[in-house]
Amino acid sequence: MKDKRILFVSSEVVPYLPETELSKTAFTSAKNAHSKGVQTRIFMPRYGVINERRHQLHEVIRLSGMNLVVNDIDMPLIIKVASIPKERMQVYFIDNEEYFKRKAVFTDEDDELFEDNDERAIFFAKGVVETVKKLNWAPDVIHIHGWMASLLPLYLKEFYKEEPLFTESKIVTSLYSNGFEGELNEGLADKVKFDLNKSAKTDTIETPNHINILKSAIENSDAIIHGSESIDEDLISFIEKQEMPVLEYQEENLKEAYLNFYADLIAAN
Repeated sequence: MKDKRILFVSSEVVPYLPETELSKTAFTSAKNAHSKGVQTRIFMPRYGVINERRHQLHEVIRLSGMNLVVNDIDMPLIIKVASIPKERMQVYFIDNEEYFKRKAVFTDEDDELFEDNDERAIFFAKGVVETVKKLNWAPDVIHIHGWMASLLPLYLKEFYKEEPLFTESKIVTSLYSNGFEGELNEGLADKVKFDLNKSAKTDTIETPNHINILKSAIENSDAIIHGSESIDEDLISFIEKQEMPVLEYQEENLKEAYLNFYADLIAAN
């Protein structure tokens, strides 16, 4: 795996957000790959709760300044970068004042999902791809963690399917037990259709609940990892119908198992 390239895209990563199974696994899998000589890049949203001064985030002017169209509106993309102390690993933050300045992550003070979480997820997916294009960095593997990142597989397989940078990339999605209650904005599928020219693949997210967002990621991925010990039965039966490589939950052997899983996927090209 030395000198291979893995793009880690996560809705949460420690130490920038509190430690959860998801944020810790996203960090651990990237750190381990990096320590084995794999070229890594980590992307996450720049939520307003992240302390920019403490974590020494700074804007990268040459990567910022592009407008991304979300729901027919131009939204400015700001890219910030930080290095994880001691690891020499760079983390790229997708930022936009409208979507990510608020001092919260997914929900308001009443614990209600933000009305624009659907647009935040679209912006994040497109922001990651456009930034990687500017970096001219072709990943061998793209590893997705968390529902906020789960529209990325759909966009890669449909909206960006002609993009040569990603033609050889294998998409891996990790599934976790920490979802959200209720649904995202009911207009999500229509907003995605605006980009995808009414792709049939948007049918999966017509009802934009947590399970369906993940089903969309699954059907547009090349492989799945169980990031939690307990995964929703509906998702497990959906995965079985896809006939794709699956790595079961790894409690003790995560580092080696993930690297071997990546290597097998790349070798299957």
